[in-house]
Amino acid sequence: MSLKQKLQEDLKSSMKNKDTVRKSVVTLIRASIKQYEVDNRVELDDEGIIDIISKQMKQRRDSLEEFAKANRQDLVSETESEIEVLKEYLPQQLSEEELNKIVKETISELGATSMKDMGKIMSAMMPKVKGRADGKQINELVKANLQ
Repeated sequence: MSLKQKLQEDLKSSMKNKDTVRKSVVTLIRASIKQYEVDNRVELDDEGIIDIISKQMKQRRDSLEEFAKANRQDLVSETESEIEVLKEYLPQQLSEEELNKIVKETISELGATSMKDMGKIMSAMMPKVKGRADGKQINELVKANLQ
């Protein structure tokens, strides 16, 4: 079953089960997919859908920080539950150790020695961990390994 079909089935089941959080998240994902397909006149495959879900995950994480700063616990808990739903559609996330290992391998492959090589490292890293790690986390690990 493709990711698009799974989203359709989950939308139906969330409507039947009156799971409003899941329904709203799945609806937003499907709307983003449709918008992208219409704008670019393409049919997205699972990889393209994972990119869209990853972007939505990043938006939610950024919002989470802002809600916490504003002391809006209601929005924090709502956003956390949305993140949990989004995680179900992404591939298994890499652990810190696995990610650190990939970062070290990439740095040694490229022969990177300083922060000037950050762009090269990040562009080599992102395809390797697509959908399985947060770019912010990768960035922090690269900085830690270059110092």
